[in-house]
Amino acid sequence: MQDKQIVTPFSPADHQHSSCLKSVLSTAEDCCRQRGLRLTPIRRRVLELVWKNHEPVKAYDILETLQAEKKRAAPPTVYRALDFLQAEGFVHKLESMNAYVGCGAPGHHHTTQFLICHTCGVVAELDDIEIGELIGNKADSLGFKATHLTIEIKGLCSSCQAD
Repeated sequence: MQDKQIVTPFSPADHQHSSCLKSVLSTAEDCCRQRGLRLTPIRRRVLELVWKNHEPVKAYDILETLQAEKKRAAPPTVYRALDFLQAEGFVHKLESMNAYVGCGAPGHHHTTQFLICHTCGVVAELDDIEIGELIGNKADSLGFKATHLTIEIKGLCSSCQAD
């Protein structure tokens, strides 16, 4: 197993997002089928909206889109779908932004470190086992058992640094 892994890099300008989205939806369908779960039409649509691009999306933006498509969408519908997608490892919640991003390794639970550009909002996802182990060991030494580890690091992506 690799110690350091870039799960989702900052997307280059020539990124083919349609193939990326198609792959994520296929993976989600396969994972749900294997786990005996249903990727309902609303869950699928919410997943598509989160993966619309590689930028964080807020639940109310998803709700707005759904209401434009289907008038009866309500906040609990969106939050239930997001909770399911998060629990199954298809999306992550960025707590500092109260927003969601697609998981670069959909269906696999892992420790996550996010690099968030505070200028343009793009996000890269890392899964660095060394960081997770270091924090876990430090927490253990204080008698604390970490059960969920997500780190959000704000800074500037290379494009914004160049501006």
